[in-house]
Amino acid sequence: MRRGIAATALVATLALAATACGGDDKGGDETKAGGELSGTVTWWDTSNDAEKASFQKIAEAFTAKHPKVTVKYVNVPYGDAQNKVKNAFSSGSEAPDVIRADVGWVADFASLGYLDEVPAETAKKVDAEFLPQAAASGKYEGKTYAVPQVIDTLGLFYNKKMLADAGVQPPKTLEELKTASAAIKAKTGKAGLYLRGDDSYWFLPLIYGEGGDLVDAKTKTVTVDNPAGVKAFKTARDLVTSGAAITNATDGWTNMQTAFKSGEAAMMINGPWAVADTYAGDQFKDKANLGVAAVPAGSAKAGAPQGGHDLAVYAGSKNRAAAHAFVEYMTSQDVQVQSTKELSLLPTRTAAYEQPDVKSSEMVQFFKPAVDKAVERAWIPENGSLFEPLKVEYTKAITGASSPEDAAKAAGVEFRKILKGWK
Repeated sequence: MRRGIAATALVATLALAATACGGDDKGGDETKAGGELSGTVTWWDTSNDAEKASFQKIAEAFTAKHPKVTVKYVNVPYGDAQNKVKNAFSSGSEAPDVIRADVGWVADFASLGYLDEVPAETAKKVDAEFLPQAAASGKYEGKTYAVPQVIDTLGLFYNKKMLADAGVQPPKTLEELKTASAAIKAKTGKAGLYLRGDDSYWFLPLIYGEGGDLVDAKTKTVTVDNPAGVKAFKTARDLVTSGAAITNATDGWTNMQTAFKSGEAAMMINGPWAVADTYAGDQFKDKANLGVAAVPAGSAKAGAPQGGHDLAVYAGSKNRAAAHAFVEYMTSQDVQVQSTKELSLLPTRTAAYEQPDVKSSEMVQFFKPAVDKAVERAWIPENGSLFEPLKVEYTKAITGASSPEDAAKAAGVEFRKILKGWK
């Protein structure tokens, strides 16, 4: 494992702090009062505007179980969260006790010594009671550092009325998408697809669809610039130049949601986290007008990334016992079922899928099979660091600022700078 001097020093400091707190390897200086959990648990939540009120309400209800614990809820915008969490953890100043981490961040944070290992009994439950692919995202070097909260993937959202008016069905391939988009434009004057162009996560279905991937972790090989990768960049550009899709290089989330919710675009690629916000749009006052299908296949196959969020405890927390109890509560079956009912999010607990509110969810009925087929990413510490240079090149390619060949080559160069010693 590669670790810098600063990270090593931090781990030593945290270890001394834990010892000074009384020797309880999962406790802290506020751990218990008279046998009860007490103190304050600060939770940094990265959920979006449509989700945060629900999660705050659920989090603060933890006090009903533990009256002497105060939950301090802080919503941190997702785009700023990774760096903000790292800065807080590295300095130890006003760091949260619990974080909601993108599944791609856990190995990074754990490799730096920032995360407290999940208690042994909880780790056993994660292995036995959670979806295996969700559990895998919380592990690093054989140890469990996070508990899966939600799991997701990308799908094709479509406006049923607009597709019906154009006389087309939800496309199953990108070629069908181009044909459907042309019909939608001819019949309605609106765009077929809004393809987000400022976030490289939306590039993943394109590279998977051409039979490629960003890296091969087993052989430590960068693959984003191989022929399949080049073809994926060409596909992104072709969707725009052919008129099948519209895009924007800035503020992509807002522009995409606005276009789809207002009927300016008939389709978009998005995940379960977008459902609550989408239902708030004028086009979806009748929720039945929203359809979801698999991401259209490229020339090789259909593929979408496994995403989701995990909950993890800061290794330097002064209240680790309460923090771990909070994580167990927030990932409990009851809370996951409530999140599905209120926000259409997918549980990570296997048994939750047998509960009536989950089984009856139309979004779960689609997204669960999609999650089962989703492409599991390489759970390596550098995972999150790859997305920024990829975003730069994806945006250049999709907008025509760079050729697909140059974009793939530049991404490969940057990846190899991050992944020292990789081919």
